[in-house]
Amino acid sequence: MAKKSFARYKKKGHRRTFFILALVVGLATLLCFTGLRVPNGVGGYTTLYGAKDMRFGIDIRGGVEAVFVPADYDGTPTESQIDAVKQILETRLDNLNVLDRDIISSSQTGRVTVRFPWQSGESTFNPDEAIEELGATASLTFVDEDGNVVLNGSDVKEAKGGVNSQTGDSIVTLELTADGATKFAEATEANLGKTITIKMDDEVLSSPTVESVITDGDAMITGMSTAAEAVELANQINAGALPFAIEAISTRSISPSMGSEALGVMFKAGIIAFVLLCLFLLINYRLSGLVAVFSLLGQVVGVLLAISIPQQTLTLQGIAGIILSIGMGVDANVIVSERIREEVRSGRNVREAVEVGFDRAFASVLDGNVTVAISSVCLIVFGSGSILSFGYSLLVGVILNLVCGAWLSHYMTRSLVQFDALNKPWFFGARRLTQSKEVSVNA
Repeated sequence: MAKKSFARYKKKGHRRTFFILALVVGLATLLCFTGLRVPNGVGGYTTLYGAKDMRFGIDIRGGVEAVFVPADYDGTPTESQIDAVKQILETRLDNLNVLDRDIISSSQTGRVTVRFPWQSGESTFNPDEAIEELGATASLTFVDEDGNVVLNGSDVKEAKGGVNSQTGDSIVTLELTADGATKFAEATEANLGKTITIKMDDEVLSSPTVESVITDGDAMITGMSTAAEAVELANQINAGALPFAIEAISTRSISPSMGSEALGVMFKAGIIAFVLLCLFLLINYRLSGLVAVFSLLGQVVGVLLAISIPQQTLTLQGIAGIILSIGMGVDANVIVSERIREEVRSGRNVREAVEVGFDRAFASVLDGNVTVAISSVCLIVFGSGSILSFGYSLLVGVILNLVCGAWLSHYMTRSLVQFDALNKPWFFGARRLTQSKEVSVNA
C-alpha cells in the first residue's frame, strides 16, 4: 500500500522583506504628518495633503452659514424649483468632497440655508469669502458664435459622463427639459457646423461643434480625452443647472458644536488608545504582536491619507468609520496571531505554523471584511453628506485591513522567522512545544 503524508511547507521569505515593508510604513507615516509638494511638470507643484491639512466637519471645527434667495426673479419660486436648487447645491458640495453640511429649503419664503465647514487651510475665517467655494451664484449658459444665449441652466435636466459603446470614446450625454429641447432644436438648426460654447459665468467649459440637428432633447458631447474629463464636465454642467440665479443675503460663522478643544482631546485619546493597544499586542503575542503594530499603523496612516489627500471632510460619522475599521484590523491580527500560536503548540515548527496559521485565518478575515465592504459601498452609492463620509472611511479602512492585516503581516512575519534567533516558539506566545508528530494516512 502506498504511504501518503502531508508535505511540509516549502515557502520561504527574504530577510530584507520586513525592513523594506517597515520602511514603506514609516515613509507613509511621515507623509501623513508632514504632507508633500511635488513638481507637476508644468512649472508648478502638486500638494499631497497630510493629516494636519485635513478638512474637519462643522461639529469639530465650525463653519459657515449662508442664506440664499432668488436673484432678479419675478414672482415666487415653486416648490419644485426650490427643491432643484437644494439638489444642485448638494451635488456641488459632493463634488467638492464637502460631506458635512446642512441644506434647509423653504418654498414659502423662497430661501435656501446652507451650512458647511471651513476649508482646511482657512486662516481669515471670512464667511463671505468662504461661500465663493460653493460657486452658488454661477450661471450656466450655452452661447452661439454670435454671442446669443440659446440655453441656460434651467433648460438642462441632467448631464452624465460615460463612454460611447460603439466607438469607445469618452462622452457627456445631456438630457434637456421640454422647453430646453425646443430651444436646442432651433439652436442646432441655426448653428449647424458651428460651435456652441458652454460657459459657467465667464469661464468656458467646452466648445463643441454642432454636427446635426437635435430635436429630441438628448444630446451628446464628444472630444474628451479621458473618462475622468467627461465626468468632470458633466459635474460642472449639473452644478450650474440652477432654475434661476441665487444670491446670498446673509452669511455668518458657526462655532463647533463639540467645542473648540474637542479636536485636541480626540487626538490625545486616539494616541493613548493606540499605544495601549500596541502594548497589549506586544505583550500577548510578542513577535506576531510586533508585526500587528506595523500592520495597524499602516492601516491608520492609509485611512488618514485617503481622507486628507482628496480633501474629504472628516465628520464624527467618518471618525466612527475609522474606529470601526481599526477594530476590525485588531480582530484580524488577533485571529492570525492565535492561529499561529495554536499551530506552534500543536507541534509544528515555527515556519510551518506561520504559513498554516495565515492560511487558516484568511477565510475568516476575508468574510468579515467583504460583508462590511458591501455595506460600505451601499452607503456610498445611496447616501450623501455625513453618511457618505462614514461609508467612505469604513470602505477604505476594510480594504486596507485586508492589505495590511493579511498581506503585509504575512510577508513581514515570514521574513522575520528566517532569522534563526527569532525562529522559536516563545516569540509567538507558545509556552511549550509538544513533540512534533508526522501525520500520515494509509491508502
